[in-house]
Amino acid sequence: MKYVNLTHRIWLSFISLILIVALLLIVIYPISLKSTLTEETYRIIEEEQDRYQAPHEQSQPQTEIDFIARREAERSVGHLFFVNDFGRLQGDPVPKVVLEEMKDRAYKQRTDRGRYELTYSGATVFYVALKIDTVVGDAYHIAYMWDSYRDQMVNQLWERLLYILILASILGLFPAFWLKNYLRQPLTLLGNHFEQISNRNWQEPFEWRGDQDFQKLSFQFEQMRQNLINYDKAQKTFIQHASHELKTPIMVVKSYAKSVKDGIFPQENIEQAMDVIIEETNRMEKRVKDMLYFTKLDSVKEEIIQRDQLVFGSIAYQLQERYRVQRNDLEFIVEGADVKFIGDREQIQILLENLVENALRYAETTIWIKAKVINETLEITVQNNGEHIPSKELSHIFTPFRKGNKGQFGLGLAIVKRIAELHGGYPTVKNEEDGVSFKIYLPE
Repeated sequence: MKYVNLTHRIWLSFISLILIVALLLIVIYPISLKSTLTEETYRIIEEEQDRYQAPHEQSQPQTEIDFIARREAERSVGHLFFVNDFGRLQGDPVPKVVLEEMKDRAYKQRTDRGRYELTYSGATVFYVALKIDTVVGDAYHIAYMWDSYRDQMVNQLWERLLYILILASILGLFPAFWLKNYLRQPLTLLGNHFEQISNRNWQEPFEWRGDQDFQKLSFQFEQMRQNLINYDKAQKTFIQHASHELKTPIMVVKSYAKSVKDGIFPQENIEQAMDVIIEETNRMEKRVKDMLYFTKLDSVKEEIIQRDQLVFGSIAYQLQERYRVQRNDLEFIVEGADVKFIGDREQIQILLENLVENALRYAETTIWIKAKVINETLEITVQNNGEHIPSKELSHIFTPFRKGNKGQFGLGLAIVKRIAELHGGYPTVKNEEDGVSFKIYLPE
């Protein structure tokens, strides 16, 4: 079945179902039917036996030959009577061996009525012994019937069932044809779209209306297609922005290096020219590192990040000392230094670095680095008292390569968002009365 296509699977499933049903009917049906008809035979015998007790005219067999002849009759019930050891008093003449067996079982029964069967002349005789109280002692009324009626009914019903089974098998082919065509159309269409996607052609949408399951499948496929389109656009945008951002410092370094080589100094002296080259190479190095790290974060899953218990102050004070050197005119305030939480130390440190570096460009006098726990959620805040962010930019602030009026590379805040998401959280930005605050919410 591993290499069988869908059409063959459908046919094999229908054939297997028919064979299983047929096998069950062949094995179970005759047994069940015989048991039911045997019960029906005894019921007929008992009804005839009760009817026989009422006076009415009927022709009675005269010889033992008539006893055997009843085997060929449908629903023909024979009767005979005897009292204790007096033998047969009246009724149908039956062979002595049959009579003796009937009498023996009748004498031994403890109930008024008993059901029995015996085999004679290769066939089965069903009989019921009815005990009757008389003035001369216990009398017995034996009513019997051959198995001809039961076997004939079994054969007739089995023959009809066989016809029904054959007809149902033939009619069952039509649903198989319909199901094959019904499944083939959407699956073929879906397969064609997958083939197009494998060739990086994902512009054609896929939509299926009708069956709810296939409609859901088409919706999931369309989501995948949209995600691929967005990912492709993001990749192209990433490459375009990256090439543009790297182009500028490379051109500056190249022009300055060429000028120095030709003995021309764009600045006052060679040292200042070298300082420009070093500054541009540092900027270029920072951009390359950010690009590589952002790409790395895209391939990292939440399940594989390192989770350790961290103390907020151990990271915040380290950043305070590092960035105070860059702007000694700023005051750094750390709050919630004793807050403990679970996270990846390297990623949390990079997250805070990017937020603080962003704040350095806008802060006038103060930068706050704070942490607190609210309802089992960690809130990390980096706030500065600089100018507000334009309202139209707030919703795009964490988008890659999005720049503000003093923005540089445009990946720092995108990295912040990705790290927050990897930790199961999310970032926010808000214009405060005296500045701008970035908040990161993480599960504690």
